[in-house]
This record gives sequence, C-alpha cells and structure tokens, in this order.
Amino acid sequence: MPATKFICPSGDTVAITDCLKHCKSGQRCMFLPTLRAVAASLNRNIKEPTVTELLAGTRETYLKKTTDYAVRPEDQLYAIHGSAFHALNEGHTDGNILSEERLKDEITSGKFDLYGEIMDGEDKTLGDYKVTSSYKLMKALGIYKKVVFTGGVYKSGARQGQPKTRKEFCYDGARLLLDWAIQLNYYRMLLENQGMVVKQMVIQAMCRDYSLRMASERGITRPVYLLPVKRISNRWILRYMAEKAKRLQLALRLKALPKVCNKKERWNDRKCTGYCDVAWSCPYGRSLLAAENNKAV
Repeated sequence: MPATKFICPSGDTVAITDCLKHCKSGQRCMFLPTLRAVAASLNRNIKEPTVTELLAGTRETYLKKTTDYAVRPEDQLYAIHGSAFHALNEGHTDGNILSEERLKDEITSGKFDLYGEIMDGEDKTLGDYKVTSSYKLMKALGIYKKVVFTGGVYKSGARQGQPKTRKEFCYDGARLLLDWAIQLNYYRMLLENQGMVVKQMVIQAMCRDYSLRMASERGITRPVYLLPVKRISNRWILRYMAEKAKRLQLALRLKALPKVCNKKERWNDRKCTGYCDVAWSCPYGRSLLAAENNKAV
C-alpha cells in the first residue's frame, strides 16, 4: 500500500488526504500543487513487484506493501525532480526514440526512460536518468583520493623533517553502480524480449549538490555525467531477480516479516537511520532510530 500520511515540519503526522484539503498548522510547508505532486508520486497502482522494488531490501519492500507509513514531503522532492526531468526530455523525443514505456515478464515489470537514437545516429541506446548525490556519483565514477609525496620536507614545527604530502584525485577506482547496472540490464532484457536490439546502455546522472564545496572535494565538478553500463549475464540477472521476487511473494503470501535487509541494502545502517520510509515499522530500524534518539537527548 502507498504512504498514507505526511510528516509535518513540526513532527506531527497527518493523513495525506486531510493535508491536501486543509493545513492544520495554518501555514503550508509547500505549495499545494507541489504537495499534490508528491502525493501522486507515492500512489502507484502496480500489482506485480517492479524492478526497483526488487532491488531494494525485501523487508523494506514488504513493509511498504503491507503497512501504513508516513513520509516527509521534502524527502520526496528529488523523486519529483527526476519525474520532472523525464517530462522535460519526453517533450523532445521523436519517432526514433521510445520513452517511459512499461514492460513486464513472468518475474517483474519495469519502465525504461529512453531507448533509440539518443546519443548519435542509429545507436540503439538504452538510457536512464538518475538524480543523485555527489557521494554516490563519486562512487559510481570510481573516484578516490590517494596521498602522494611532494618531494619536500617540513622545516619546522611538530612535523619537522617529515616528508610533505598532498592528496590527489584518482579516477581508476572500482565503479560502484551495481544496482543501477542490474536495473538497466533488466530493462535491456525486457526490450530484447520484444525483439529490440540494444547496442549500449548509458546512465545520465544529474548531481543535485554539485555546486556545493563537498561535491568538488569529491572530484565532482559538473552537474551532469554520462556513465556507460556494461552487460551483465542474462542468466545471472534472471536468477538474482527471480530469487528476490520469490522471497517477496512468499513473505506476502504468509504475511511473515522477511529477514532483515543485508548490509549493502541498508547502506551499513545509514539508510535505516535517515533514508528508509518504513524504518519505524521495522524492528531492526526501530532499534537503530531509538538509539539515535537516545544519543540526541
């Protein structure tokens, strides 16, 4: 089921339908059309589990489908930005470009962003938009810093006689974009099942904080980057996604809480404490949030 409540800036919760009718605080936190857009983005009437749902932790997806939960409207704005960016580009496609079409198979369904001549000529490119943070983009690009010696030494102070160093950006690190790659490869497979040819896959990533100092400190200097995605074995993708779908469907049928999301899905618990909408409905997430609140007191 979709989110049913908004969390106000005051911390109070209110039913989304009531919020859209009247602001009980007397002063809206956003324009009413923006709040309506947020509400619409939360209400997706899709029966089968989608590719993005399966890529999330099974427990997270299960709780989103079975519990009433509340969200902060401002936390949903980046998703709205992404949708707006899709709409902006969709108005400039032509007969050689397909966009925003949902395909499905016996496991799942997915809506790809763009396919066709979106780069140069008859390239048959599958493209995907992402609005993301400089941190995630740095990881996806394989950017990291290493310490190098300058050749000089400190002539005074506590470090007198020690060699001087500086940090330099390196761009040859591991590109950490597995979930994005799985998602795009599954869209590729869905297209190929329809007889389409996909010659390449590319992500257009927009960095939402690129103008901030922290972005430049991470080596991100542009607002938009193109990230090529390599093919992943069809057999591996199908086995992985089929297993995720099986676990989710079993939990829904038995009405049994799945085992806790793994470390990668939890972002080493960072997602539980700041980015999971159903954390308070999850025993593991609730314990982490309670510990965080105790520290703050």
